[in-house]
Amino acid sequence: MKRGEKKLGFSLRAAAAAVALLIAISGSGTGFAQKRGGILKMYSPDSPPTMSILEEATLTSQAPMMGVFNNLVMFDQHVKQDSLKSIVPDLATGWNWNEDGTEVTFPLRQGVRWHDGKPFTAADVVCTWDLLMEKSQEKLRFNPRKSFYKNLDQVTVNGDYEVTFHLKRPQPAFVMLLASGFSAIYPCDVPPAQMRQHPIGTGPFKFVEFKPNEDIKVARNPDYWKPGLPYLDGIEYKIIRNPATAVLAFVSGQVDMTFPFNLTIPLLKDVRNQVPQAICEVTPSGGVNRHVLVNRTAPPFDNRDLRRAMALSIDRKAFIDILTEGQGEIGGVLQPPPEGLWGMPPDLLKTLSGYDPDVWKNRTEARQIMEKLGYGPNHRLPIKVSTRDLPVYRDPAVILIDQLKQVYIDGELEMIDLARYFPKIMRKEFTAGLNLQTSGPDPDPILDLFYGCGSSLNWDGYCNPEVDKLIAQQSQEADEARRKQLVWKIERELAEDVARPIIFYERAATCWQPYVKGQTMMVNSIFNGNRREDVWLDK
Repeated sequence: MKRGEKKLGFSLRAAAAAVALLIAISGSGTGFAQKRGGILKMYSPDSPPTMSILEEATLTSQAPMMGVFNNLVMFDQHVKQDSLKSIVPDLATGWNWNEDGTEVTFPLRQGVRWHDGKPFTAADVVCTWDLLMEKSQEKLRFNPRKSFYKNLDQVTVNGDYEVTFHLKRPQPAFVMLLASGFSAIYPCDVPPAQMRQHPIGTGPFKFVEFKPNEDIKVARNPDYWKPGLPYLDGIEYKIIRNPATAVLAFVSGQVDMTFPFNLTIPLLKDVRNQVPQAICEVTPSGGVNRHVLVNRTAPPFDNRDLRRAMALSIDRKAFIDILTEGQGEIGGVLQPPPEGLWGMPPDLLKTLSGYDPDVWKNRTEARQIMEKLGYGPNHRLPIKVSTRDLPVYRDPAVILIDQLKQVYIDGELEMIDLARYFPKIMRKEFTAGLNLQTSGPDPDPILDLFYGCGSSLNWDGYCNPEVDKLIAQQSQEADEARRKQLVWKIERELAEDVARPIIFYERAATCWQPYVKGQTMMVNSIFNGNRREDVWLDK
């Protein structure tokens, strides 16, 4: 055990005991005014392909299912900014590192049962990571987070209620990966095919049904291992693709809460005008950015100069002004401060290639590059700009197409539905696109996941061995100041390589009726705050 770990372990155990005491008090009704019962009604902006958290890369699958499962550890659901300090035990009761930082051991809770009544044990943890690391006979159809665990050698058990994760090298932020809303524990005896359609978890809510293009329903787990939770009888997500229709559903009282980070600023104004009593928070959209995606393995964007010209065409401030009425930030791969813990400060960001705020100068340089490549007013480059068939993708794609015209590139919009979008992108069946990706809350595993050679969500096949070395180096660095210098060096290298230029980070709103209590919107994670086990309805 490392020096200081005993104190940390004691603090975690004390915190866990305090939480358990508070839950017990609230469950007895003597300390708080939480009310039990009721169905929380929300909407979802799209119909997900499946219900399998481990196999999906979209919030429309993950958010409704996070309450069906537990993690080993999780981010405190009432702390707005995710960090190592906000991680609390979940199915684990704590954790301890060995002296050299290559093994982390988790004692597990006893008496926890799956929704089908079978006991949860350490074997389920091993089965889950065997699936993720593709060591088991059963296979995930799509494994978007395989690269999360590139540094994980194996998971071993010590009896039925203790597991140890063995790392290939030190990785101080490894526990951040396990706290992610995507790091659900799956049961050993339920095959992935069933988990896609009828998932079994240990969480506060049981899966009820998924009707594609209609709704998703979960119901209270009466045997949940946390005494007194959840407060709700269930949650229903009505699938409403049209944003105006979704707002109307909220205004008319058909739903109690909007989908997280889903309201644009203009739509927020409509809500505030029509439902002035609603509680609305404008926050960064969970650290999600919009970026330009190009197929760098095929003409014409296998040419670095052409990619650079495209990047120089971008007027980032115009995106923010048009789409969010000024409610957004310019940032790099990592979410900008203060909500982002690792992003470059603005003055340093401006020095990156393509980030000069002088748009006229940038575009002049871009046109010069295009002319050297043989393009010009009378010989323009026609391309398709592919994106997902949702407003958060489509609207910025339209602006991107308009800006590309300034540098002799004529884009044609190609809309792709969710079921085909990610497989099509991963097969590189596109020329250019407007895509979204998350950026945190920690550089691990984001940098490797999206930019590491051969990583599982490396959309465009970017590969730079020198950047790979820097990514591994920052991952091993325990000193925060030194680690920041390393990740900022990576940011600079990615900008120079024109690796998926980041356009902007949006601020968007989430609204709920005043009788919805206990909801916290996280500012640097779109995926980690959807458990809702202690949300309740005051009506």
